Amino acid sequence: AGMVPPKILECTLRDGAYAVGFQFSFENTLQIAKRLDDLGFPLIEVGHGLGLGASSRGFGTAAATDSEYMLAASKAVTRGKWGMFCIPSIAQFSDIELAADHGIGFVRIGTEVEDAETGTPFIERAVSAGIEVFCNLMKTYVATPNKFAEQVKRCFDSGAQCVYIVDSAGGMLPHEIERYIEAARKSVPEVNLGFHGHNNLGLAVANSLFCAERGISIVDTSLQGLGRSAGNAPSSQLISVLMRAGFDLEYDVVDVMQAGEELARPYKHDVGYDTLDMTAGLGLFHSGYMERVLDASKNAQVDPRRVILALCRRDRISAPQHLIDEAVMEVAEQTLAKNLASINHPEDSI
Repeated sequence: AGMVPPKILECTLRDGAYAVGFQFSFENTLQIAKRLDDLGFPLIEVGHGLGLGASSRGFGTAAATDSEYMLAASKAVTRGKWGMFCIPSIAQFSDIELAADHGIGFVRIGTEVEDAETGTPFIERAVSAGIEVFCNLMKTYVATPNKFAEQVKRCFDSGAQCVYIVDSAGGMLPHEIERYIEAARKSVPEVNLGFHGHNNLGLAVANSLFCAERGISIVDTSLQGLGRSAGNAPSSQLISVLMRAGFDLEYDVVDVMQAGEELARPYKHDVGYDTLDMTAGLGLFHSGYMERVLDASKNAQVDPRRVILALCRRDRISAPQHLIDEAVMEVAEQTLAKNLASINHPEDSI
């Protein structure tokens, strides 16, 4: 017998929703969720990219309401469990109650790694409603492994069944992930860990394999890697890699490939690699701030990739306007100095 694989949490309909401007409809959700359930994915995440309550609280209006997504998922998913995302600063307790009424199987509480305590009341509320709870400690890399381990213990003690290492910027390296795994297991030996990777530096599949080999309980994928920024680990690629690595999997990988071709590939329009996304991975920059950086860079006529890197030297947690402006100034000054140098030494620039 081969090795026991991690469970795959398939997040095409939630993280993938970013790639379509949150425009997955009730019908899309019904169709895709049913297909994912038929393919044997045990955990299927649906709804607005930013989770429960996001549409009604002004975070971009999705094509369907939360309750419509819940209804579609509860009809479509009969073998596995369906779930939704929940960010405490956006969602309310009533959203958890509504989800429980629709038979939700799991809820994923997403907090900044530094602010895990804001998730505690939501964890407790969901647990008391009989819902399985996972915690996403977003931008895990901004915390030290020891700080992360403290937050894992906090989530675990509140009743979370799984706590995630989250590579929000898609820039973590395997040996860095290992330090977080080790610290968490030292602090809470019995904890189940998850991994949510983005693909900005092309490492989402390799990092997920690395986690699988270290006994991580859940890893996230999406069809064709559809997701925010550079996207997630593509489901069929990760399944193929896990098969090659000797894990025992129940999936028919060709059927998973086919589902990706039919249901996700029509939404993929990129040719080549987006170097803005790549720079975000390099700097550990969260793409949620991309628009503000692009606006400021355009106004100053400087390269936004250089601005991202200058900004990340100052702050990798958030991107307040004054820091964006500072980064823009720094890049403008460097660019000017470079241009002056090439005027003064034209032979160097040939």
